[in-house]
Amino acid sequence: MIRRDRRSLIKRPRSSQSFQRAANAPNLPPTPFMFICYFVNQFRWWYVAMALLEIVHATCGIMLPYAIGGIIRSVTQRAGDSKHIFDAVSQPVMLFIALSVGEVVFGRSSGLLQTIRHPIHRQHIVRCLYAYLQQHSHRYLSSSFAGALAHRISESSLGVTQTMQMLITEFMPVIIVYTVATTLLYRTYPPLAAFVGVWAVLFVSISFWLATRCRIYSRKAAAARSETTGIIVDTVTNIISSRLFARLGFERRYLNEQLGRELKEVRISNWHSERIRWFQFISAAILKIGTLYYSLSLWSQGKIAAADFVVATSLSLLIISEARNLSKRFLEFFEHIGNVANGVFTIVQPHELIDREQAIAHSITQGRIEFRGVNFNYSPEKKVFHNLCVTIPPGQRVGLVGFSGSGKSTFVNLILRLFDPQSGQILIDGVDIRDMTQDALHAQISLIPQDPSLFHRTLLENIRYGRVEASDEEVKEAARKAYAHDFIVPMREGYHSLVGERGVKLSGGQRQRIAIARVILKDAPILILDEATSSLDSITEKAIQDTLDLAMHGKTVIVVAHRLSTIAHLDRILVFDQGRIVEDGTHIKLLARNGAYYRLWKMQAGGFLPVEASNQNLSDLQTGSI
Repeated sequence: MIRRDRRSLIKRPRSSQSFQRAANAPNLPPTPFMFICYFVNQFRWWYVAMALLEIVHATCGIMLPYAIGGIIRSVTQRAGDSKHIFDAVSQPVMLFIALSVGEVVFGRSSGLLQTIRHPIHRQHIVRCLYAYLQQHSHRYLSSSFAGALAHRISESSLGVTQTMQMLITEFMPVIIVYTVATTLLYRTYPPLAAFVGVWAVLFVSISFWLATRCRIYSRKAAAARSETTGIIVDTVTNIISSRLFARLGFERRYLNEQLGRELKEVRISNWHSERIRWFQFISAAILKIGTLYYSLSLWSQGKIAAADFVVATSLSLLIISEARNLSKRFLEFFEHIGNVANGVFTIVQPHELIDREQAIAHSITQGRIEFRGVNFNYSPEKKVFHNLCVTIPPGQRVGLVGFSGSGKSTFVNLILRLFDPQSGQILIDGVDIRDMTQDALHAQISLIPQDPSLFHRTLLENIRYGRVEASDEEVKEAARKAYAHDFIVPMREGYHSLVGERGVKLSGGQRQRIAIARVILKDAPILILDEATSSLDSITEKAIQDTLDLAMHGKTVIVVAHRLSTIAHLDRILVFDQGRIVEDGTHIKLLARNGAYYRLWKMQAGGFLPVEASNQNLSDLQTGSI
């Protein structure tokens, strides 16, 4: 299911008419080429400086054989005059020294700029991709491996800098080498220059064409590596569950299956690359032998002098070597492009839920919630609400009950705007939540989920996440109200103790109390609780329930519950069944009706509702056909 969803994300249409971005997201181009150009343009002067330095560096390197030829020519002309030999070679030697020093200075100056700028450039790309990913919808994020997304951000950012590094330090110097070397060869013997130059152009062209055919295989290999990373992160995150279910061997086999799929894609990619390398090495070897034989023939016929023979042979072999290396670099280049494409096509997708252009940071002062004719489907096959209408007055405490899949969580998700309804309106204080910025909406709604997720940070930071400007004393006061202070203080580092990834160092009840403390500190006008006390023992639950009752004061509260005793004292209870509200009233009134809620109350075991009634729904319960 997850793989199918990911593929559908990658294949989503990219027309300019359908592509929408969140206002807070960077304006990232959705194609790899434009993506690279976008980030290069932001650092263009650094890259211009590196390019100029590499041009001079390459020119110095390719001119060295010319300087050596000058030395040999001077030596042969003064062969019988050893006393003045140093005077004769002084100029070509000085040229050789200057070129050698220039090669070092300009080459390492370019390297210094790369060392300084590339990490900064890569981090800038990471920040932009992460900011773009943050604006994706709940649907998108729940359909992808978190580890795979993180891997693609890393590979894409590295791919951009590696691509530019190859263009500047690998491809551009080779172009300079070809140009200068061919010119010098032409001055020595034009037919030899034509022979080597034509071969180099044909060789590079064929290699480039073959490398482009390998690009699709490189991209598939990169995608397979990202998926492997995602699976590893997923299994490590859930390793405790694997251990408790005695499924460690199963997870190893599951990973081995993915590694097998990755190996298949990597082998295909490597095999195509290896075929290109065989072509390159064989062609280069044949031409080296041919060039050497041709040069010896010209020298033996007296068509070129000894110094020209040395220059011509050196330059010819250098061009051949550079052509072969350049062709190898094409493979690496397209692999980097594939890494960028893999991340761009996955992450730089249209955002599903965005703020409207005129969205406002509306301040919720009352907390009145109203559903007006709401129709919502997760998919054409999975319909939930049809013309749902309900109003929750300001300050009212409302419980939601019903079997799993009846619509309780969807009701909450729509209020949080994790999804948008297909039609109808959801209003808070008379304002359609689609007319509010998502930040403003979420800043004024507190949620305590059944399974709270904590950051791998300190307890102090996790609680303060509810209000980042809160003082340490305010954080501790919130922890006391949530009955978390007493278990935090005895810990080795107290409030500065790390909780582990997703809070694994804490028990379920401790994580829940930290989440409650965070919400108490946030003090938002609307409070949503999704089985907020289900992980607590009965004594702690009673104490925290009293705290939550205080926290509910003056707020609009929605409580999703499977344990009906936790909502019996609320102002109102909504009974859901198959996307409909079948009963609405207080606990006492609903029991007095002897309807669906009455029978649910009788059905609960140990205080909890069953997950579902066997082949029954609440309509049956309501009519008594059970």
